[in-house]
Amino acid sequence: MDIIISNSCGKPIYEQITSQIKEMIMNGTLKEGEPLPSMRNLAQQLRISIITTKRAYEELERDGFIESFTGKGSFVCRQDQDFVREEGLKQIEEYLTLATDKAKICGVDLDELSELLKMIYEGE
Repeated sequence: MDIIISNSCGKPIYEQITSQIKEMIMNGTLKEGEPLPSMRNLAQQLRISIITTKRAYEELERDGFIESFTGKGSFVCRQDQDFVREEGLKQIEEYLTLATDKAKICGVDLDELSELLKMIYEGE
């Protein structure tokens, strides 16, 4: 499993791990029932604290992406398509909020922003 940690992105390491694993699950790279590396193994691979990987796995489990079994490990859960869509919409909303904030700073009005979004969406 390829997880890239950046010390300069300003996002906590456990969030970087969580978001990358969520993305792998949502895009099908990690499939239902597939085992994740043990917390200890992942911590060693990434050269981080096991406490950090534990927090990431706890977040993933809380959000319904994985399930963990004592003595067996953590596995990808079956994903409800409505849940996957909702998670995707949440990410889109975050990106659009950033884009909207930047547009306001640059003096781009709503009509211009809408037209730009339409062009990007339609691939022009």
